[in-house]
This record gives sequence, C-alpha cells and structure tokens, in this order.
Amino acid sequence: MRPAHRVVPPVVLICLLLAGCSSVQLGNPTAAASNSPAAGAPATAAPADGGKAIAVGAGPQKHYTVQQQPPAGSCHYRYEHGEPLEDRACTPGAISPAVTQANLKSTICRKGGYTSGVRPSAYVTGKEKRLNAASYGYTGRMADAEYDHLISLQLGGDPNDPRNLWVEPADPGHKKGAGVNNRKDPVETKLHTAVCAGQITLAAAQQAIVTDWNTALTALHLGS
Repeated sequence: MRPAHRVVPPVVLICLLLAGCSSVQLGNPTAAASNSPAAGAPATAAPADGGKAIAVGAGPQKHYTVQQQPPAGSCHYRYEHGEPLEDRACTPGAISPAVTQANLKSTICRKGGYTSGVRPSAYVTGKEKRLNAASYGYTGRMADAEYDHLISLQLGGDPNDPRNLWVEPADPGHKKGAGVNNRKDPVETKLHTAVCAGQITLAAAQQAIVTDWNTALTALHLGS
C-alpha cells in the first residue's frame, strides 16, 4: 500500500512561510515592559547641578493620615559644626509635585502665603513627632525639638512624606525649656526669597538643603 501523504492546508502553508521572515518585528510588548518603571517605584525629581535625585511625595492632601516612621533606634543624627543634621538614610527629603519652577507665582511665591493651606494638622504631626523621636532615639524635651520638614514647605517640600520629616534637636547652646529656635529656619527663608526673586532655581535650593543646610547659602553664593 502506498504511504499516505498529508496535504498541507494553504492557510498553514502561508503561516509557515511568513514565520521564516519574522526577524523584523513591528512591536515587542515584553521589551517595552522591561523598560518601564517597576509598579509602585517611588518617583524622583531630576537632580539639579549633578546632585542626587530627590524623591517626589504625594503632595498636599485634603485629609492627612499619620505616616509610618522608621523603626525605633534605626536613625542616627550627624553633627557638623555642632549642628544636628538628619540621617540621610532615614530622612533623604521629598518634594511636592504640586510645586514646580513653572508655577512658583501661584504656589510658594504667591501673596497671602502657601504653607498654611498645605500643612498637616497638629493632631497628625504630633503623633508622627513622637514616633519619629523614637526612630532617632531622641530623649530631650519634645517642646525644644522641631518636627522639621527637611525641605521646607516654603521651598516646595512634601507636606507629610516621612522621608521629609524628622525631629530636629535644639541648636548648641540652646537654653533648655526655651522652646524651638533653630538656625535652619532663617536659612530656609533666605532661600525662599532668592527663589521667588529669580536669583536661584527651586531645584537648586532644594538640593542645597538636602546636601547640608549649614552650607546652603554659601554654596549658592547667597552669603552665609
């Protein structure tokens, strides 16, 4: 008996012929997905003047909630010229997506102020401050320490991102019980004035603060 021969359907034959020419592809979903940011990865702002990229937080919220803080004892203060500085791993800073170089006049530089409208309530920050004090092992008087935005609100810092908030101890020589009086505050005000006057960019001011607020004004040629 003669062996039976299968007849290849024309449709299958055409598909086989086309498969041999598949080296040129019009789309590659797998490759495209591999080039996309991982889901849930934190956004970052482009670094200024070659500095490290700064994380972008959630921005102003209608209702703030108490944010989880680093584990107790996991953060450690640094000291430069006797001034306490944040732990860069625990508090690297975070900026608000609501404030950009393009909208300064309608945000941080607008008349009537900006910060009061985006600042979390004391109910929220009070709880966060106590938790963050444990993170940093702070044991001093809470009334003498400031729950500080590393990148201040007037410089477009994120209002309630835990990466942008830390318990800042009092300055050297501070009288116990005298309340908050940190030298970082006037530095932030000078930077804000310079940003709104067009002397420096918002990104440059933010980068200078996260690098070292002690040297921020000198680094940007704004005095000391």
